[in-house]
Parts: sequence; structure tokens; C-alpha cells
Amino acid sequence: MTTIGSRQAAYDIDRIRAQVPALADGTAYFDGPGGSQTPEPVARAIYETLTAPLANRGLATAAERNAEQTVLEARSAVADLLGATPGGVFFGRSMTHNTFELSRALAKTWESGDEIVVSSLDHDANVRPWVIAAAARGVTVRFAELDPLTGELDPAAVEQVLGPRTRLVAVTAASNLIGTMPDVRAIADRVHAVGALLHVDGVHATAHVPIDVVALGADFFACSPYKFLGPHCGATWGRPEALERLAPDKLLPSTDALPERFELGTLPYELLAGTAAAVGFLADLIPPAAPAAPSSVAPASVGATAPVTPATGLTAPAGASRRERIVASMTALEAYEDALRRRLEQALFELPGATVHSRAARRTPTLLVTIDGVDLQALRAHLAARRINAPVGSFYAYEPARRLGLGAEGGMRFGLAPYTSEEDVDRLVGALQEYPPFRA
Repeated sequence: MTTIGSRQAAYDIDRIRAQVPALADGTAYFDGPGGSQTPEPVARAIYETLTAPLANRGLATAAERNAEQTVLEARSAVADLLGATPGGVFFGRSMTHNTFELSRALAKTWESGDEIVVSSLDHDANVRPWVIAAAARGVTVRFAELDPLTGELDPAAVEQVLGPRTRLVAVTAASNLIGTMPDVRAIADRVHAVGALLHVDGVHATAHVPIDVVALGADFFACSPYKFLGPHCGATWGRPEALERLAPDKLLPSTDALPERFELGTLPYELLAGTAAAVGFLADLIPPAAPAAPSSVAPASVGATAPVTPATGLTAPAGASRRERIVASMTALEAYEDALRRRLEQALFELPGATVHSRAARRTPTLLVTIDGVDLQALRAHLAARRINAPVGSFYAYEPARRLGLGAEGGMRFGLAPYTSEEDVDRLVGALQEYPPFRA
């Protein structure tokens, strides 16, 4: 059993899966990076919010108070998830929507001759909004390039394109295409050394690892609840001091208070309730309990047929804060998913002609594969016929797909989620091995 720290708790996959209704028909979902399946407590929170008294925010009536409390609780929940302050959390239709709005507000502070930096590791939602905003202001865009051989984005590659006129750097905490997790803190230190701001796309990373925006050195951090078991909306955190200096476009009667000045129109209260419930679900992946004795058993090797031992993490003690429970649970999830990733990756390495497009030192459990001579859409149909969902494409990761030299088809992406089981992985491996082009 893998042990992390001096306290441990097994990751109970059966308990987690029992709370996800979409799993009941036996489908194995490897499409989590595009959107996760919804736990019953999240759906229930959405339903209960919509069927309870509800109005615009206020304090005079029960309906107004319900709306007010829903918003405050959602801000608090996302802040706990990110290790942030609730006063910096704002919501929008999606991460893409939030980033476009933020880019326009930040661009008002730029001047001709200034520079911004984006990376070729990023999803286009953390590239195009900044490129468009820069073009409107006469600002130069520089690219920090990933290494196509390793899939890494070296902090030195970012440093090479920084200068005294750099105003903003946008970088991902984890690639939604190939799973690479760059050293965001090292990048942040370089960015801040030239007086620039750092916007981090945390959509993919937030679903898989503990997040601490302060430790990362982020000035802004964006995520999408539907990638971490929640509903379809976007959440962004910004350092309140950085947000205070910005003047986003808004209606004249709208409040100028933070963080509301960044929220356009009435918020979707039911989705915010679902977001808070999703954070609560993540916090309880490992239920709080008294610490158990540490294990001295060495980690098992993970290969094509090796069993995956229960993942462990720091058990939050009874009475722990939600933030403490989140860190404990996400630590356990990271260990659990990493073991499954290594198991799946080994099987992919053994497929004739297969290339897994990242060798990064730290990765999420997301693998992009291309296979010489194999029609990936046909392979996708083969898997779908066996109730195994694995999509094909470039998944809006336009720049990394270009940098990796992927063709129009892109690649086949296998992504794990908190509800992915060892049996799911074994079914996938078996279905791949029985595909006619791979038969010996």
C-alpha cells in the first residue's frame, strides 16, 4: 500500500462510484477531461435550489436570503478548493467566458509597445482571449514553446521571452491534451521578477491534484466546475489587490464591489449550489477519521497485469476544516489516479505503433495517443460498442496540437476521473488488445 505522510486512508472507489448514477449502465468513462459525470449529491443540490423559494439576492425575504446564501457558500467553497480568499472568486458562464472578460479588463491597462506571453502548452481558452486583447491594444504577443519530444514547458522557455515590457503571462497548471504539469511556481517567480501578472488556467489541474493558488504564485486562477464533478459554469479567482485595479465592462447600475463587478447579470444560483456540492463531494473522497497507523509496505509496481493497491493520503482528523479535508482527499486522489495512469500507460506502450505524447516529470492521469496506421475514429467506435468512452481530437488545445505535429484527426485521449476503477482500466486494455490491428 502506498503511504503518503504519517497517516493513511484507503481510497474507497466502490463508495464513490455508488454515488454517480451515470455509471449504473456499466459504461467506462475515459472522457473526464472533457467533462465529468455528476454525483447524485450535486444533482440534488441543483434540484433543491431550484425548487426552494428563490429570488434576486437580498435579505428581506426567505427567497432573497436563499439566493444570497447560495452565492456566499459557492464563493467560500471554491476558495477552500483553491486555498484562496472568497472575496476574489467570481463566476461566469464558463472559464472561456471569464477569461475573455478578464482579458478585456486587463487590456485597458496595456499600452502600445507592451508585451504579453502565452504558451504552446495551453488550451486555446488561455491563449486566444489574450491574443485578441493584445491585437486590439497594439501589444506584442510572445510564445513560450513546449518541448515536443518531452511534452515539458520548461520555466526557462518562459524566461526567454520575458522582458521589461511584459505585462501578463498566461500558462496552464496542467495540459488538457497531454497531462503535462509545468512548474508553475518557478514560472511565477520569473514572471513577477519583471513586474508582470500571471494568469493560470487551472481547469484540468483542479480536477486531479490539490491546488494552492498562493503557493503557486498565481495572480489569477481559472477553473470549470464541470471538470471536477460539478455543473456547467466557470469560476475564476483573482488576488483582490489585482482585481481592484481593473474596470471591467458592466451595466451602469451594477455594483462596483468586488468580486461582483466581474459578474454580468443574475448568477445561476442552482449551478452555484451544484458547484458548492461538488467541492463538498471532493472534500469527502476520503471521509474524515482518526488517523490509522502508518504502513511500512513498499509501493507495488504497476504494469499491464499488476493489481492496483489502494491509494492512500493524509486523513483529515475528525472536525477538520473543509480545506483540510480537500487537501487530504485530493492527495489521495492524485496517488490513486497516478497508479491507474501508470497501469494504462504501460499497456499503451505495448501497442504496435503507439506514441504517448508526454514524458513530462509530473502529469495528470490524461494520456494522448496516436497510433501508426490505425484509424482512430474506427478504434473509437470499437470501444464505444463495448461501452467504453474515449474521444478523438485535439480538444481545443490548438497550439499544443500544432506544436506536436498532430494531423487533422488529433489523437485519442484517455482521461481518468475520481470514479474510474481498476476494472474500467482492465476493460479498456482488453478492448484495445482485441482490436484486429493489434492482434498478434
